[in-house]
Order: sequence, then structure tokens, then C-alpha cells
Amino acid sequence: MTNQTLEVESMNEQSESKFFALFFRFRELGLVAFIIILCVVIQSRNSSFLSVENINDMVKNTAIMSILAVGMMLVLITRGIDLSIGAIIGLSGMICAQVVSSYSSNPILVILLGIVIGVICGLTNGFLISKIGILPIIATLALMNIFRGVTYKISNGEWVSSYQMSEGFLKIATGNILGINNLIVIAIIIYVVFYYIVNHTIIGRQVYAVGSNPDSAAVSGINQNKVLLFVYGTMGGLAGLSGVLWVSKFASAQGDTASGYELTVIAACILGGVSIAGGAGKVSGVFLGALLLGILQNALPLLNVSPFWQTGIQGAIILFAVILNTLVKRKVDRNNLLRRKI
Repeated sequence: MTNQTLEVESMNEQSESKFFALFFRFRELGLVAFIIILCVVIQSRNSSFLSVENINDMVKNTAIMSILAVGMMLVLITRGIDLSIGAIIGLSGMICAQVVSSYSSNPILVILLGIVIGVICGLTNGFLISKIGILPIIATLALMNIFRGVTYKISNGEWVSSYQMSEGFLKIATGNILGINNLIVIAIIIYVVFYYIVNHTIIGRQVYAVGSNPDSAAVSGINQNKVLLFVYGTMGGLAGLSGVLWVSKFASAQGDTASGYELTVIAACILGGVSIAGGAGKVSGVFLGALLLGILQNALPLLNVSPFWQTGIQGAIILFAVILNTLVKRKVDRNNLLRRKI
């Protein structure tokens, strides 16, 4: 083999390496393109899909999932997982609904109460994981059942319905600010805040460091226990907030509220490019992942797809996203390793 041939092959490998590296770094652009194509196809099949009313409903229905996905992103980046968020939503929603039905409290105070309940639950998760050393999946699975059991206990298996809630509480989710639904406004604020935290603060960089290489993070002096408490406390706080928003939106608090919803949130993160192996994920990607999942949940019924197929189609798309992300990351890592050897 001639030197010229070797040089050509080397240039081809470098070009391929750069392509995969750019794709992995800016995969959000591919996700945007996919969302646009999907919307065009759906609109061609049902002209009401891109109507103002349907878009507004779709974004509103995606807002709570988007809020939770930001917190789950932080958890997944640290190589963790939180299976208890559905139960935290149910617990905080039930307690806040009971407070409103008994005392008709100020909506702002109710929101703060929900966040405090969630933070306490999240810090409990963080303590078991960081201090005791229990695996995240075990700790959060156990607490999921505990939180759900507490919810059933304090409610005695009964619901809190809309007629027991104050009008001010119901307007938390149904009201508008400058013509924009409150749920959307709250989600936008949270995304702006967490975009800043993740990209421009020390704790944000420490979260990525712990997820990328825990041993190196420990050697560099990063307090991993503090980071994990922050991550799970934040996830809990967002779940507590979502509990209030959920009950206000659906005007009902039940013992099984948001049961299994944590899996939907994790799916949104994975679609958005968050690595379950830790160390990788962007706020913009999570937003797009939640949006894509919201589009699918809204569009499939409009296209008269059988309910039996809807979950399967969503699962297939999620699986495709995971496989694509894994293959590209593997290619990038292999090329980086070869470059270091050279």
C-alpha cells in the first residue's frame, strides 16, 4: 500500500471522525429537523394538528413533563436515576389539595409548600444514595413505594375533587400571564434558570464532572455528596412543584396520581440525548425531547392510531434514539482513543 493511499485513508477517517463528533455535539439540530419533518407529515394527514388551539393544548400538556425532565437530566448526568418522582408528585399534590380544601390558602404559599415537600423527599433520596451508599435505583424504588403508601394513608384512599378546591388554586394551572398559560410561563422560567445553572455555575460543572468520571472528580476536590444532595433535592423540588401544578390542572388529587410517570420523563431525557451512562446532556436537548414526546402523544390520537399501537410506536422511537446515540458516542470515543495513541 502506497503512502498516498494511506494518506487518503487517514483523511477519510479524520473526516468521518469530525462528522460523528459534530453530530454528537450538535445532535439537537438533527432532533429539530426530525420534529419539523414529523410535524409536516402529521399536518398533511390532519389539518387541525398545527392549529393555534391544538398547539396551545399540546404545549400546555407537555409543560409539566418538561419541568420534570430538567431535574431528571441532572440525575441521569450523575449516573443516577429517580423512580420516585411520580410518588412525590402524588404526595405533594395530595397534601396541598387537602390544605386548600381545609384552609383555602394563598396559591403562592401552596406552591411553596409543594416545593418544600418535594425537596424533603428528594433530599431523603440524596441522603440514602450519597451518605449510606445505596444504589440510586434501589433507594428511589423503595422510597417510591413509601411515598405512595404515605399518600394513601393521609388520604384514606379518598379523592380531593375540584369542588373542594378554591378558584385561586385552580387558576394556578388554568390562568394566564400576558395571554400565555401559567404552566408554559413556569416551564420557561425553569428552563432559563437551569440553563444558567448548568452552563454558568460551579455546581453545574461539578454535576458533569461527577457523572463523567467520579474518581477524577473526587481527586480534584469535588464534594460528591454535596453534588448528589443538590441533584436529588432539586429533582424532588421540581416534582413537588409539579404535584401542585398537576392537581391544579386536572382539578383532582388521587392516591395514584402520576403513577408510572417517571418512565415518561426518563424517556423524554433519553430522546433529548441525555446519556444514561452519565456525563452528557443539555437543557436544550431535554426540551426538544419532551417536545417530541408531547407531539407524539398529541398526534397519534389525531391520526386515529390504535391505543394499542401508540405506546409501541413511542417505544420504537425511543429505542431508535438510544441506539443512534450509543453508536455515535461509541464511534466518537473510539476515534478519540485512536487519536491519543497516535
